[in-house]
Amino acid sequence: MSVIRDIVATYRGPRAVFARRLPGGPREDRALALVMAACVVIFVAQWPKLARQAHLEQQELNPLLGSQLFLWIFIMPLVFYVISIVIQMGMRLIGKAITGYQSRIALFWSVLAIAPIALFRGLVGGFIGPGTVYDVVGLLGFTMFFWFWYAGLSTAHTTAQKEAA
Repeated sequence: MSVIRDIVATYRGPRAVFARRLPGGPREDRALALVMAACVVIFVAQWPKLARQAHLEQQELNPLLGSQLFLWIFIMPLVFYVISIVIQMGMRLIGKAITGYQSRIALFWSVLAIAPIALFRGLVGGFIGPGTVYDVVGLLGFTMFFWFWYAGLSTAHTTAQKEAA
């Protein structure tokens, strides 16, 4: 299934999408592609907001874009890898063993799945600016991210239990 169809399907039933994405063994190329695609989309989502900020503050747009490029393309993928390691170790401590790959896919797919909300939030930030609507869209994205991440981690745990039995 295509990535866009899977993103839409994630909003209807995230567990089914995660169950489809986990089999086939660890594929680090897929995990890296997911996290990089998510970070590129979130970087692009920042453009309208940054353009508004540059216009209102009478400053150059390029330094703002450059700092966000560095953050989202070079730093955030590493941060997401560290978060997935910490979560995997935390799940093992509470007795829910999952593999590192399963932890990464759950986190990376969750970040990519909220890309449409991130794009919408960027448009709201660019056209309307900071305020209630911007905050509500951010809260929606935050909530959806944790719902998808929880579904991914619980599906990974269920898959790991089935494989162990």
